Amino acid sequence: MNCISKKVLIIFIIMLSTLFGYSQYSNTQEYPVYTGNDLGLNYSPSSSTFKLWAPSAEKAEIIFYKSSLGDDEIETYEMTRESHGTWVKRMDRDLKGVYYVFHVFIDGKWSNQVPDPYAKAVGTNGKRAMVVDLKDTNPENWENDYSPAFAKRAYMMKGIGGLPTDAIVYELHVRDASISATSGIKNKGKFLGLSESGTKSDEGLSTGLDHLKELGVTHIHLLPSYDFYSIDESLPDSTQYNWGYDPLNYNTPEGSYSTNPENGNTRIKEFKTVIAAMHDKGLRVVMDVVYNHTMLTESSNFNQLVPGYYFRQKEGGGFSNASACGNETASERPMMRKFIIESLVYWVKEFHIDGFRFDLMGIHDIETMNEISATLHSIKPDILLYGEGWTAGSSPIPDSLRAIKKNVAQLNDIAVFSDDMRDGIKGSVFEAQDRGFVSGKTTASESVKFGITAACWHPQIEYSLINYSKQPYATSPSQVISYCECHDNNVLWDKLSISNELASPESIIEMHKLALSIVLTSQGISFLHAGSEFLRTKKGVENSFKSADSINAIDWALKSKNRDVYSYVKGLIAMRKDHPAFRLTTKEEIASLIEFIPQQVDGVISYSIHGAKVQDDWKHIFIVLNGSSHEQRIQLPEGRWNIYSSNNKLNESIPSVKESTLIHPFSASIFYKE
Repeated sequence: MNCISKKVLIIFIIMLSTLFGYSQYSNTQEYPVYTGNDLGLNYSPSSSTFKLWAPSAEKAEIIFYKSSLGDDEIETYEMTRESHGTWVKRMDRDLKGVYYVFHVFIDGKWSNQVPDPYAKAVGTNGKRAMVVDLKDTNPENWENDYSPAFAKRAYMMKGIGGLPTDAIVYELHVRDASISATSGIKNKGKFLGLSESGTKSDEGLSTGLDHLKELGVTHIHLLPSYDFYSIDESLPDSTQYNWGYDPLNYNTPEGSYSTNPENGNTRIKEFKTVIAAMHDKGLRVVMDVVYNHTMLTESSNFNQLVPGYYFRQKEGGGFSNASACGNETASERPMMRKFIIESLVYWVKEFHIDGFRFDLMGIHDIETMNEISATLHSIKPDILLYGEGWTAGSSPIPDSLRAIKKNVAQLNDIAVFSDDMRDGIKGSVFEAQDRGFVSGKTTASESVKFGITAACWHPQIEYSLINYSKQPYATSPSQVISYCECHDNNVLWDKLSISNELASPESIIEMHKLALSIVLTSQGISFLHAGSEFLRTKKGVENSFKSADSINAIDWALKSKNRDVYSYVKGLIAMRKDHPAFRLTTKEEIASLIEFIPQQVDGVISYSIHGAKVQDDWKHIFIVLNGSSHEQRIQLPEGRWNIYSSNNKLNESIPSVKESTLIHPFSASIFYKE
């Protein structure tokens, strides 16, 4: 074929492509990568520039509206194609407060109108982005807000707030915290409810923010607080409920938690107000983020603008579904990776967020997670990063490339949840009747020991007996979240009640206290579910993600009813914070400083920690955990031992013991030598 014929053919193909709307790219892997940091809105009072990445689009428009809902279009403008798949429109006037959407023409048809994926502000139900001047969203004195320190170590003098194992994380849902009539909180179910100080229950005990400070935890993990799909924000006073694992707009707070969902500024300012209030109380804030999937698939903001790119596909076609929610995002693709990282950086810089929990982190690839970690630690060296080291279904990318639990050694400064410990303590979350160590399942002892050592290698653990992992997977205790419950599945009280139907309420209380004792004396990063410190129940509802407030609301009257449990847990938290022996930092320390005593009786775990080696005031620590239903007499190591707690009670009278001691059923005891 001669050159003239080639040129004619090329021109003909281009004409056909234009006529029938075919993309210039044969597949999403060929799309150009835009490396600039100015996608989305760049605002000033004199001009606003809107930049969109939509490489397969043949045309793009931006449409302005007066309000966040309704047919009140102001004007529509064509956007100009620029390099690397971007489209741009500059408006030389002040557009503050105006709403906008994007509209692209692909394969012969216009997409749905969708908000800017990078939108920092949206209106009601997140259907339209809003032009925002972020300076208007800062609460008073915001420029002086800072992240508080969370440990008492020498490195604090070097400007670092704490190491991961110094963290004691408390998982909390915004609405749950205040919606109950027992909370004494004015702004019930709202962000501002968590910023109120001086609130009391009917019994006169602290609630909400003051309770969190009083309890002594270091980090408040807020369930999803970005803009999610399932709540109709046009009905702000309704009883709608959702956990929020259904992402809509990633870079702006949830409207149903604000006092005015219509105004994009309000939700931002009120969320910042909460963060500032928590920082002022010495509490850090962790955001629960869900970049692994979106609530909508074909009609999602991502897919309407760049069809197919942001989601993984099955080999035979169609969306893959490792999230079990209809899709899974493709974190390994450059522009999805870029979006996730820039979103996280925005939350840290604009909102002063102190950490992130990654939902179904096993869907994300290792390279992306390590780039996230490197970027965020360069901004905030003591940021806390952790996630679920699993998926909810199969994924087209191999296990070896994904951020799953068994690959945690390849993750840099990121922790995973220990489901081995969780189910070893209380029984399988997938089998309601299954019991764990704290309720008499003596065969779970080795799984609990594995949790005590934070999944690091230890010479005294028989790995073949562990429930799930048959070998250590962590290379540092900072890679493991030590826990026994979270928002998923039955809360601890309900799980123990269901699986121990014949046990007395008094026995279940002791099992509950033993479970939290194990969590708070184990190595790794401690993690507690809100309300567990006073025996929270969800009335047996296992998956309460959209249940009524009557199921999910924290009943603050339980704090008074179960005040002894609360005081006990508070005491364990104080002990953990005061004693670095419970917060070892290396796998070598765990292997050499923790010594398990050969099992004296079935169902009892006892071990010592050599505190002197890590400059702990408690030179030697001895812990006894009795998961059996029988009282046991336990031999103590040589010498006289002080008692911190005995049989699930903080010591108030007995000065010390030696030689042996009686250990009650389902109990923990902690002894030490100074």
